[in-house]
Amino acid sequence: MTEQEANLALAEDMGCFSVDPYAWVMYSFEWGKGELEAYKGPEPWQIKELKYLRDLLKAGVAWQEVIRIAICSGNGIGKSALIAWIVLWGLSTFPDAIAVITAGTERQLKGKTWPVLSTWYRRCIISKWFNLTATSLLTNEKQHQFTWRADLVPWSKTNPEAFAGLHNQKRRIIFIMDEASQIPKEIWEVAEGAMTDKDTQIFWIVCGNGTRREGRFFDCFNRLRNRWHQVQIDSRTVGITNKELFEQWIADYGIDSDFVRVHILGLFPESSEMQFIPTHLVTAAFGKSLQPRQYDFAPVILGLDPAWWGEDELAIAKRQGLASSILWTEPKNDDDMAVARKLALYEDEFNADAVFIDMAYGTGIYSAGKSMNRKWTLVSFAEKTVEKYLNKRAEMWDGARDWLRKGGALPADPVLAEDLKAPEDHPRTDGKIQLEGKEEMRKRGIRSPNRADALALTFAYPVRSKGLSLSGPEFAYGHKGQREYDPFGVLKK
Repeated sequence: MTEQEANLALAEDMGCFSVDPYAWVMYSFEWGKGELEAYKGPEPWQIKELKYLRDLLKAGVAWQEVIRIAICSGNGIGKSALIAWIVLWGLSTFPDAIAVITAGTERQLKGKTWPVLSTWYRRCIISKWFNLTATSLLTNEKQHQFTWRADLVPWSKTNPEAFAGLHNQKRRIIFIMDEASQIPKEIWEVAEGAMTDKDTQIFWIVCGNGTRREGRFFDCFNRLRNRWHQVQIDSRTVGITNKELFEQWIADYGIDSDFVRVHILGLFPESSEMQFIPTHLVTAAFGKSLQPRQYDFAPVILGLDPAWWGEDELAIAKRQGLASSILWTEPKNDDDMAVARKLALYEDEFNADAVFIDMAYGTGIYSAGKSMNRKWTLVSFAEKTVEKYLNKRAEMWDGARDWLRKGGALPADPVLAEDLKAPEDHPRTDGKIQLEGKEEMRKRGIRSPNRADALALTFAYPVRSKGLSLSGPEFAYGHKGQREYDPFGVLKK
């Protein structure tokens, strides 16, 4: 063949692989030779995902909806290689295809993701069709260089619109997010809004270690799992990984440690690194059943966390000793009198010994209660408190955390459970305990933990049961002491 004939034959072959990325990978590299002498082909998990794409393409699904793949794994399994193959396949088998690649950090993007793609590009049979630069892979066809390309694009919160140009009507789009746990929700949202072209092949592939129990990457495997094809890979099951190193990590940290979960098992951590209330405490308490005798001697305390705006909800919590429940929730409510009446009904129904209300939006409710001769207590979350804590909110949440350690029971309420796990601890140089504020949580894309705040309010101040007196102090304040219980009834009225 002449060079022109060989090029035309290669182009015909590439056209045959337009719906079969697995066959393309096997065809386009010299497996078992040269640099790939030790390799007969992709790893089994990579083959499985390439064939998953093939099957969707052959079924025509890619023209009807965005193909979303989320890969969470331990270290060293070959995620970057799979990304490189998909990008090179996508460009070489579809004219005027475009690809955009970003990563959790610019260092990751330029130091690993792009170098791996560059290595596989150099090994690829179609390398002569494209030019590789420090930030782009461009077709040699000069008239198509703006429409047939892959680009490395670091993300920026100040310029999320850099991802808004992901339009390529009736052609092919590939969008890659590497180390996706670290990419903020603003970038996800802009990218998702841009992937609206009709009759277009759109592939959205996100991957990385599951380093955070929050954010859009975590949502791919949880809240939004019905929209994503999930892949979770234990690094020990992959042939190319360093098993001896993994055994050292397991020996050093333990198989159940978050380090091993994230870096070997391909799972999300049980607790985020800065999580104030550990997940294992919430899990142990979730739906826990108690006998009345384990709590009915203790004071009954109600906590109300109001909500007036946004997606926040109003919540009323009840706690008696180690038992707790959420009595009432509803979207933001600015009818203070209606809320006060509801709170008064619960106070009477449970013969509550104390009612604590968040002062931030609760002053109107408190005033309405005062007009009904209710002796409720306003609590300022910002109030200065004992030296150990930055403010009253940190003190109350620490009380809730200690209560959980001592065996506190939570209702089977998934929202409350997520609320309790949401805020992070903010270490301070003066050693005081500081809890992440609601505004900071919103910036991370986390809703206000109103149900957990309502429960935390039940730890605002020590409470004594009505009509009882003890020889010693009695507290419902979990982290300062538990109300004394005399099983023989030696309590004086």
